[in-house]
Amino acid sequence: MILAFDGASIDGSAYRDVTDLAQRSPGWLDSAVTVWSAYGLAVFAVLMVLGWWRARRTGAAAAVTALAVPVVVVLAYGVDAVLKLVVREDRPCRSLPVRTLEACPAPGDWSFPSNHAAIAAAAAVALLFVSRRLGAVACGAAVAMAASRVWVGVHYPHDVVTGLVVGGLVALVLVPVVRHGSPALARRMTAAAPLRPLLSTS
Repeated sequence: MILAFDGASIDGSAYRDVTDLAQRSPGWLDSAVTVWSAYGLAVFAVLMVLGWWRARRTGAAAAVTALAVPVVVVLAYGVDAVLKLVVREDRPCRSLPVRTLEACPAPGDWSFPSNHAAIAAAAAVALLFVSRRLGAVACGAAVAMAASRVWVGVHYPHDVVTGLVVGGLVALVLVPVVRHGSPALARRMTAAAPLRPLLSTS
C-alpha cells in the first residue's frame, strides 16, 4: 500500500459540494466542462503561438520573451511535479465516496498541486509580459481550467489554488529575468541565420 496524505480535512466538504453540484447540473454543462478539463490546455498553446507571432512585429527582444513562455511553462510543470512527489496527496476521488464526471486517476498519481492549474497559470502570467490582451484572456482561461478540475472530481479546491500560485510565481520570477537579458540574446540569435525568422517578420 502506498502511503499518501489525505487532504479531505482541508476542504473535503467544499469538494463534495462541487461534485454534488456537477451531478445535478445539465448534461450539456458537464460535457462542456469535461471537454475543457481534458483538452483546454491546447488553448494556452495557441495563445503562446499568437503571442510569439505578434511579438515578432514589435522587435527581436520581444520575440525572445515570447519564445521563453513555453520554456517557463515547462519549468513550472517541473516544480509542480516535484511538489507532488514531496507531498504525495491522494486524489479526493480515492479518499471520499463521491461520483465524479472523470475517471479517478490511478493510485500514485498524486493530487497536490494540480498540474493543469500550474501549467495554465504559468502560461497566463508569462503571456502578460508579452501581450496584456492575450495574457488577460489566458488568465480567465486559467481560472476556468482550475475550476474545471474540481468540477470533474479529480482535485480538491486547495490543489488547484496552489497550482495557480505555483505556476504564477514561477512565471513572475523567470520572465523578468528573460526580459532583462532578451536584447543580448536577441542579438546572438539574429546573428545565426536559421534563427532570424523566429525573431522578426522581415
